[in-house]
Amino acid sequence: MRDLLRHRDIRLLVLARFVDVLGDNVMWIALGIWIKQLTGSNSAAGLSFFVFLLGSLAAPAGAVVVDRVRRRPLIVALNLVSGLVVLPLLLVHDRDGVWLIYAVMFGYGLLSSITGASMIAYTQALIPAEQLGQANGLLQTVLQGLRLVSPLLGAGVLAAWGIAPLVFGDIATFVLAALLLRAIATPEPPPADRPEKKRFRSEMSAGIRQILSTLILRQATAAAVLCVLAFGLSESVLFAIVDAGLHRKPAFLGVINSFQGLGAIVAGLLAGPLMRRAGESRLMALGMAAAGLGFAACCVPSVAVVAAGVVLVGVSLPWIIAGLMTLFQRTTPPELMGRTGAALDVMISVPQTTAIAVGAALVAVVDFRLLLAAMTALMGAGSLYLLTRGATVPEPASEPEPEPAQTGPASAHAWGEDPALASDRD
Repeated sequence: MRDLLRHRDIRLLVLARFVDVLGDNVMWIALGIWIKQLTGSNSAAGLSFFVFLLGSLAAPAGAVVVDRVRRRPLIVALNLVSGLVVLPLLLVHDRDGVWLIYAVMFGYGLLSSITGASMIAYTQALIPAEQLGQANGLLQTVLQGLRLVSPLLGAGVLAAWGIAPLVFGDIATFVLAALLLRAIATPEPPPADRPEKKRFRSEMSAGIRQILSTLILRQATAAAVLCVLAFGLSESVLFAIVDAGLHRKPAFLGVINSFQGLGAIVAGLLAGPLMRRAGESRLMALGMAAAGLGFAACCVPSVAVVAAGVVLVGVSLPWIIAGLMTLFQRTTPPELMGRTGAALDVMISVPQTTAIAVGAALVAVVDFRLLLAAMTALMGAGSLYLLTRGATVPEPASEPEPEPAQTGPASAHAWGEDPALASDRD
């Protein structure tokens, strides 16, 4: 990792991502709390994340642009536009203005998803393929470390000074991230030539087709869906662990989150070396196994055992995310990386958000230990699935040909599994 950080441009990239995500995390947490303060409604506060998801669902359309232009200038522009998007929050003074918060969250979701897809593609272009695993591990170390400070920072600033300092602080992080990216000196390769005109729908769905037509990406995405279902359920279960399991006050959840953050930081430092030895899929499988053990440990009514379990859950996150990101970057051709990253984001976000809603409903009527057992089973199934697959990373191929034009409504074939791939081992 020290060798990686010797490169000035990689340091700038990591710092830009840190600043950007710090501003995002602090603002998202604060907006949910602020809506709760304005309306007194938990449902209204929770709806902010749902609106954010709705915005992110439009990312595949925006990602078409990502694959047509140089990524660094696009990310700089997206950061500056994002800074303007949060300004309307200054006009909200009471519950009548909550709709404006939702509008900002929708725009935030759209821009954040396109920025994320652009950053994945830019990282692929900037960093040599043999160092991608190490770089993604480093990024996860930094980003997961934010879990230790962002909740307290967002809630604390909002309670002390209101929303205005958070808005201006978020704008400052967007501008600073843009300046840091602008300072990167390594030239970015030009976008691939597009000699033939393609239908927009075909271009927009190219990322999904890339995932479905590449065996190892299908396998990794299927395992990732199992993973996010478990993590989605955990959002509500954590409160029950603290309350019904450990008989502690809700504030103790902050201590639990700190243990998770510490585990994530340590695991991020180990992600690169482990990935070189085991490969991306096995690192993901190892992460899922760690999470499964961690969830199982949280059934025990002991602070020490639960703390150890939460550390294991924290350990799992960088290994799963770094393995998944590196696998996609090493497998996907550069001219498809933006759309494929956006497609992955949507394919993961929808089941995760559904699981959050289901978990919130079930935790009120089902013993939390049964939900922990289900989460353990999901993680175990994902880990075993990856460990028993035989696919290896193929050489990146050129962009798949668009599907034939259809005269009627889009068929299931456009978004489902290609019949020619049905015989592949899934």
